[in-house]
Amino acid sequence: MASGVRLSTPPELRPGTCRVVPLGGIGEVGRNMTVFELDGKILIVDCGVLFPEEYQPGVDLILPDFSYLEDRLDDVVGLVLTHGHEDHIGAVPYLLRMKPDIPLIGSTLTLALIEAKLEEHRIRPLTLAVTEGDTEQLGPFECEFVAVNHSIPDALAVAIKTEAGTILHTGDFKMDQLPLDGRITDLRAFARLGEEGVDLFLTDSTNAEVPGFTTTEKEIGPVLEGLFARAKKRVIVASFASHVHRIQQVLDAAALHGRKVCFVGRSMVRNMGIAAKLGYLDVPEGILVDLKQVDQLPDHQVVLMCTGSQGEPMAALSRMANGDHRIQLDSGDLVVLASSLIPGNETSVFRVVNGLMKLGTEVVHKGMAKVHVSGHASEGELLYCYNIVKPTHVMPVHGETRHLIANGRIAESTGVPSSNVLLTEDGSVVDLQDGVARVSGQIECGYVYVDGSSIGEITDADLKDRRTLGEEGFISIISVVNRQTGTIVSGPDIHARGVAEDDAVFDEVKPRIARALEEAVQSNADHTTHQLQQVVRRVIGTWVNRKLRRRPMIVPVVLEA
Repeated sequence: MASGVRLSTPPELRPGTCRVVPLGGIGEVGRNMTVFELDGKILIVDCGVLFPEEYQPGVDLILPDFSYLEDRLDDVVGLVLTHGHEDHIGAVPYLLRMKPDIPLIGSTLTLALIEAKLEEHRIRPLTLAVTEGDTEQLGPFECEFVAVNHSIPDALAVAIKTEAGTILHTGDFKMDQLPLDGRITDLRAFARLGEEGVDLFLTDSTNAEVPGFTTTEKEIGPVLEGLFARAKKRVIVASFASHVHRIQQVLDAAALHGRKVCFVGRSMVRNMGIAAKLGYLDVPEGILVDLKQVDQLPDHQVVLMCTGSQGEPMAALSRMANGDHRIQLDSGDLVVLASSLIPGNETSVFRVVNGLMKLGTEVVHKGMAKVHVSGHASEGELLYCYNIVKPTHVMPVHGETRHLIANGRIAESTGVPSSNVLLTEDGSVVDLQDGVARVSGQIECGYVYVDGSSIGEITDADLKDRRTLGEEGFISIISVVNRQTGTIVSGPDIHARGVAEDDAVFDEVKPRIARALEEAVQSNADHTTHQLQQVVRRVIGTWVNRKLRRRPMIVPVVLEA
């Protein structure tokens, strides 16, 4: 199994060679984006966001690194979107800010969701709607679209046929044999493509560590109905705002038990309006009510469908748990978390769960009842796919490192040679020529942080400073020196936040700082202000570390009289 060892800059791309460069989604769950380059033209598959973790304070979203494409945007023949989840379409507005006329290719629902998002950014895109079985020629790339089953309707895999070989990209998929919409993963198309020859197979790795087969969606409906039947007061269901199938089951269960449903959260209202308008969501007559009407209904007739199943701090459920949402939860309310835990979100989710339970609500999640099934293929389904497709080379995508490795081992167990399993990372360069794929280099590919209105201006060093401020506190020291006399005219004045209960604790170190500053000025009158500030930093830093066992952010200021 080829490892993801960091390599040198890749060689110049030769004619007839297809270069594959993942700019996100490798080693992480989110930020999915892969670039395909051939004969001077570029095809992109997906362009998603990654949601920040606790060690990235203040960050709203994390984007793929577009710098590889910045000077090549005129060469982009299209952006294929496999489905409408945020981790696959969320970064599209930021890419189209750079070039608004990049054609977007996807299914009807996927394009409707991204068009609504782009409207908020005042971008009117060029779109091409496709469905399973369609074939489109995009520059030197012949793209065939294949139906796959996922936790959102209208998901597509894409087979990219080029003179260098054939690439099959699954997107996110599973093989639910009893999907709610009757649309199953087209294994016949996978088999046909396999017979024609798949040279490079990019496969969803998210559930590669999970044995067996992913549970069918139809098993969720009866569980939800049972929960609704025993609920005495309000039912609050949290889910992704794009999980049409789960929301359909909530609507059906509510209708069965005489409850009204209110969508809470802007993205939930927007996405379900789109899904209903396009016929992907069957809304029973009269079941929906506005948030303003909820207070007028008795509790046993209310279902609130909201966002926040991943513990996002600004989502509706988190704000309800904190008591700062218009909806005030109370003892006896039932909260259902109808989603999987995205790796890395566990702490945030259980913080919300604890907050909800303090309010007296009953909380049901996937670990307690079958209220959610994954949208990703488990080990058994991946085995089926490898045996059907029989790819020459495999490149696991969409997952953390452990998922990618597990997926690679599954491929090997079906007979794919270890040397043909390409374990890569974001920025790895894979070249496909005459049906042979190999890792040929590495490009710089970092995180791009969206923080308020700034994009890419926040660095990892800035985040480290924020973590230090949040965890260790802040100390500022102001001193005024007279270089001629070599004495301190004023200070040092110390102001601290989050370090000690009382600034008087620093009285002990002030004489040491003064002495060190005077010695520095007297020994060398040419010391720069920065050098004097470093003297202060060392003295206070050593003392705080030894005395208080803290490593706060220290900002020394030395002024001249």
